[in-house]
Amino acid sequence: MEPVNLKEKVRHLPDKPGVYLMKDRLGRIIYVGKAKSLKKRVSSYFQRGRARTVSQPKIRALIEMIADLDTIEVKSEPEALLLEGKLIKQWRPRYNTDFTDDKRFLLVRVDPGEELPRFRLTRIKKDDRSRYFGPFAHSGLLRRTLAQMRRQFGILLGDTLPKKLPDGTWQLYDDVREELYGAVNILTAEVYRARVDAACEFLEGKSREWLETLRTEMAAAAEKQEYEKAAELRDVVYALEETLRKTRRFERLDPTRPAGDEEALRLLQEALHLAAPPHGIECFDISHISGTFVVASMVRFTDGRPDKDNYRRFQIKSFIGNDDFRAMEEVVGRRYRRLVEEQKPFPDLVVIDGGRGQIGAALKSFVGLDVMPPPLIGLAKEHETIIFPDERAPLNLPLTHPGLQLLQRLRDEAHRFANTYNADLRSKKIRESVLDDFPGLGPKRRAALFEHFSSIEKLRAASIEQIAEVPGFGGKKAAGLHAFLSKPA
Repeated sequence: MEPVNLKEKVRHLPDKPGVYLMKDRLGRIIYVGKAKSLKKRVSSYFQRGRARTVSQPKIRALIEMIADLDTIEVKSEPEALLLEGKLIKQWRPRYNTDFTDDKRFLLVRVDPGEELPRFRLTRIKKDDRSRYFGPFAHSGLLRRTLAQMRRQFGILLGDTLPKKLPDGTWQLYDDVREELYGAVNILTAEVYRARVDAACEFLEGKSREWLETLRTEMAAAAEKQEYEKAAELRDVVYALEETLRKTRRFERLDPTRPAGDEEALRLLQEALHLAAPPHGIECFDISHISGTFVVASMVRFTDGRPDKDNYRRFQIKSFIGNDDFRAMEEVVGRRYRRLVEEQKPFPDLVVIDGGRGQIGAALKSFVGLDVMPPPLIGLAKEHETIIFPDERAPLNLPLTHPGLQLLQRLRDEAHRFANTYNADLRSKKIRESVLDDFPGLGPKRRAALFEHFSSIEKLRAASIEQIAEVPGFGGKKAAGLHAFLSKPA
């Protein structure tokens, strides 16, 4: 592949508003930005000595990583602002701020693991079982709202320490706050948790109310051409949208209860109208980066628990490019064709990560095999909606439903397994890319090297004589490659 002439590309950019996408040498989008003038903004990255004079290490690293770029021209700067945010949400480039981890704004955290859960403020969202609300840009309004909730619902804030009484009940306060707040002060943990449930529902509604306010403020700022303010509000809007999308009902946790139990399987059977509890469930997921390194995973849960000996991963063979539907049709067909050939039973339930299109692709693979498919559903991420391949309407189970939570664990494990495989392939490609800088090494010789040595690590460890055994490599060529690979990275 011919190297991209970035300076030539920049020279022909229009002096118009738009969005630019910076890419690394593997074609991955690493940064998305907006510009009032694409030509002026993008050219600023490639001024002589820019990487050395920039004070921020993150920006220096970005400039050094840029190998290619794309641009999208739009009609106005407000349109560029909105498109930039949409693309950042879509691609999540490594050098853009992650909207879901913006430490400038406050979150409300409620930990269901506490016997008496309290409402705390934090700026960091951890990967735990807590429930988070926010982020909120108006900290003063948030603190006043929490104070109002304490009076209205009788909940605990911050590090307040209640007292457990001999009869097993709790005394929330030991001062006059009982009279001030007007709520019963001595109560059971169960009664208190009912208060927490009600407060969480209120706070979620308040979050949606604030979301509409922020959207209005963002539109007003863009209308006034206050683009920096509009961009900051846009970030908060997206972060709040993401938090509301992912938020879960308050869970009553029992640490002694196993994650995959018969109750979840039984309830899933009832919800999906299956003939029996689905003791064997297989789930498929597709993973790619901008249409490259397209792979798929299949994970299996037996009796509600991961059955890692029966996990499978796939590289897409039937086409090159980005088509999730074709990829899903291929891998589902490959999996169950093999089971048919080996005369092994199908699982009790097949779960597809996706919606109607992915379900249709999976069903098409069974039609191609001329076999009756097992029970088949899709799980669409946005609202955790269960999609059926027949005329049944989509199903939304309560987020506390043990059957849905089992499906979520299954889907998340398939996603993790697919992403791990994708990362392994990218890492291997990066290691192999060192050969791009060795002159005279065409596709045939490269293929011969990897057919003989199977990995770049084994090739690095090979002697000149061993390299010379590969077709197309004489003594001089083998010695040159050996010296090239022996240089420090």
